[in-house]
Amino acid sequence: MATSTINQNTGSSTAAPLGRQILNQAQFELLLTLRRGENVLVTLIVPVLLLIFFTSLNIVPFGRGQAVNFLLPGILALAIIAAGMVNLGIATAYERYYGVLKRLGGSPLPRSGLIIAKVISILVLEVIQVLILVGVAVLLYGWQPAGSPLLTALVLALGTITFAASGLAMAGALRAEMTLAGANALFLLFILLGGGILPLSHLPAPLAAIAQYLPAAALTQALQATMTNGTAFPGSPLLVLTIWAVIILLVAIRTFKWE
Repeated sequence: MATSTINQNTGSSTAAPLGRQILNQAQFELLLTLRRGENVLVTLIVPVLLLIFFTSLNIVPFGRGQAVNFLLPGILALAIIAAGMVNLGIATAYERYYGVLKRLGGSPLPRSGLIIAKVISILVLEVIQVLILVGVAVLLYGWQPAGSPLLTALVLALGTITFAASGLAMAGALRAEMTLAGANALFLLFILLGGGILPLSHLPAPLAAIAQYLPAAALTQALQATMTNGTAFPGSPLLVLTIWAVIILLVAIRTFKWE
């Protein structure tokens, strides 16, 4: 299926403008993602189960009415990390391993265009994730929207770019097995130090100080601020997340290899 898709894309985009090539590739990337059962499990089902599990157990150190308000931004952050860094990174690494990317390297689509197309496909997938998670929070726990929707959308997009670029940076520079191990190890690290399930204030002070400069914690803190009424503008987390996004995206574009 992947081979036929690439053949179609290559043949139909030879004379097309770069923007059209990128959009066509993004469409194929999204369709391939939705056809892989493990991708659907990681990106759409697991985040919902995490939200239901931790909210229903009420083990988060907040009152009953506040647990979902704290957990939803954190689970959204984990969903973004799973979709971009883990799912996209591992899938792209094995596309490179099996020679799929090598065939794309012979098409008119440049390396930067492929990376942008993959990021766009993940952004679309994130819209589906957000709708599902917010729907579950509203229907099961009576969650009500708060904060600034526009700022929240900006943070979600910035986080998606950051972690999609992280996955692509690993996939384009490391072997498939290394990407598989590295993506999963980082995902576990970000679950523990991201502040989405366990507040950073419950970590040892030196560890919490380091964690707040990691992209996962910056994304979580920015979402918590933009999804809560009466909180200050999350300038510091947004700055940290933006720096990570720019650096990692540049690294991915410069180091990505077709084979």
